[in-house]
Amino acid sequence: METGERLPGSLKEKAGRPLASAESLCPIPLREGGEPGCWEDAWPLQPEALHMCLFVEVNLINEPLVIFVCATTGQGDPPDNMKSFWRFIFRRSLPSTALRQMDFAVLGLGDSSYAKFNFVAKKLHRRLLQLGGSALLPVCLGDDQHELGPDAAIDPWLQDLWEKVLGPHPVPLNLDLSPPGVLWPSKFTLQFLKDTPSSGPEELCAAGTDPQGPPSELQPFLAPMVSNQRVTGPSHFQDVRLIEFDISGSGISFAAGDLVLIQPENTASHVQQFCQALGLDPEQHFTLQPREPGVTCPTRLPQPCSVRRLVSQYLDIASVPRRSFFELLACLSPHELEREKLREFGSARGQEELCEYCTRPRRTALEVLCDFPHTAAAVPPDYLLDLLPLIRPRAFSIASSLRILVAVVQYQTRLREPRRGLCSSWLASLDPAQGPVRVPLWVRSGGLTFPKTPDVPVIMVGPGTGVAPFRAAIQERVAQGETGNVLFFGCRRRDQDFYWEAEWEQLQARGCLTLVTAFSREQEQKVYVQHRLRALGPLVWELLDGRGAHFYLAGNAKYMPADVCDTLLSIFREEGGLSDPDAAAYLAQLQRTLRFQTETWA
Repeated sequence: METGERLPGSLKEKAGRPLASAESLCPIPLREGGEPGCWEDAWPLQPEALHMCLFVEVNLINEPLVIFVCATTGQGDPPDNMKSFWRFIFRRSLPSTALRQMDFAVLGLGDSSYAKFNFVAKKLHRRLLQLGGSALLPVCLGDDQHELGPDAAIDPWLQDLWEKVLGPHPVPLNLDLSPPGVLWPSKFTLQFLKDTPSSGPEELCAAGTDPQGPPSELQPFLAPMVSNQRVTGPSHFQDVRLIEFDISGSGISFAAGDLVLIQPENTASHVQQFCQALGLDPEQHFTLQPREPGVTCPTRLPQPCSVRRLVSQYLDIASVPRRSFFELLACLSPHELEREKLREFGSARGQEELCEYCTRPRRTALEVLCDFPHTAAAVPPDYLLDLLPLIRPRAFSIASSLRILVAVVQYQTRLREPRRGLCSSWLASLDPAQGPVRVPLWVRSGGLTFPKTPDVPVIMVGPGTGVAPFRAAIQERVAQGETGNVLFFGCRRRDQDFYWEAEWEQLQARGCLTLVTAFSREQEQKVYVQHRLRALGPLVWELLDGRGAHFYLAGNAKYMPADVCDTLLSIFREEGGLSDPDAAAYLAQLQRTLRFQTETWA
């Protein structure tokens, strides 16, 4: 499930400073389906250090203008740090005139490959209207799947926004406008140390878990890797690993459907290449100091810290850079030709060319810096954390005990070097047989929850690595004596990528599992899980409508979820005798009552 910055310059050019704090109002979004993302490309204003819910409950009703930036996670849910606000804004006790004094606009950041595309933004927009707010514009639906990214929707929306805003809400007289291309101060300064610390926070930071609570992103557990086994055949196109960790003594607990989050690292060769391009000494140590009061340093970064540790474990140099990366590089560049090209990439008119240069071939930030050597060599260290995002943790479904199934991401574009997934490639490179290996990880609740009521059947559709969460669920349910388990599993070939074949067949022989397989490449016409689902339509309808079964779907978000939903609608019509509107309403009811749940990733 490996599953992902500053605002386009026009906003800074026109407004200089925020009319309202973005971060205090809006969540830092996770991409839909749980992959961590970043909101700063859509809204880079300097945020007030206010908790969102505190700000909202105390001040929202008195605000004349609020811009909301939000994303969607899980089954159309708000991100964790938006949930208290979500409960507040949907209180039934709020009168329909509560926000009658407020002008608002909602910007959604999402991914249209997910069924609940920008669901939170749409629902928030409707709720604000219900409470009497005045919408300046229709909700903006930024889409990561667009070849130009969210900017394709955000750029024109921002132009319209400022036309609407600056009339009734002019910029205060005591604020100056920031002209285009002006370099803003860095958020932090790096104070380099003359002497290398003998030992200290770097070692302490890596020592283990927080004794006062379970492991978390701020203090992950350094879990020993027990095994790292390839489970696809040697001729299979993809390397898929079954990886096991030892979490004894960690305080970690989990249930079926939960996720393990893993904090990956950049490769040593990339770290060395980056330091050479920017003229950095990887062994030099520094302390990080915020320029403005109220700004906190990244909590995971030790103080003092070495440049090597900063680059290897924190800066996402292997990510595909966003437009704001080029805007800032242009401001920092002393080289006229490079500066002009960078400015073009950072401008609204240059987005097609930027897409061709960077987005389509998946060119990384490190590769861009190597393409602009004069600019890279001139980047002040103080701007490193403004220029590059922090490495985000990757989420994987827990297959059982603490085992994960990892498809190693590698593909070719027109660039010479293959593109590789940062986390999956890093995990695949670790070999516990060669010596102790520890991986920083922690667990959080996932998007799938299984029924607690006895004798409720479950239908699980998990092609490929999507089967991982269902292994944990089936093992848990079998241990509880539940036998109503139906698994639709699909892969290319039985002898190449049929994960846990022997285990499934043994459970089926014991009467604990109904296994339905689809091997797409073993016959002339491809057969997928949706075809097998339709062939067993009477069974599916009987389980759902007659026995109250829960339906679960996990896997790649590109085509399969939509195909499975279409198949279900067909089953509801043909087996249940429902009309098209009634079939759609039946599926929507299953979703509302959490009898239909998905965990998909792009």
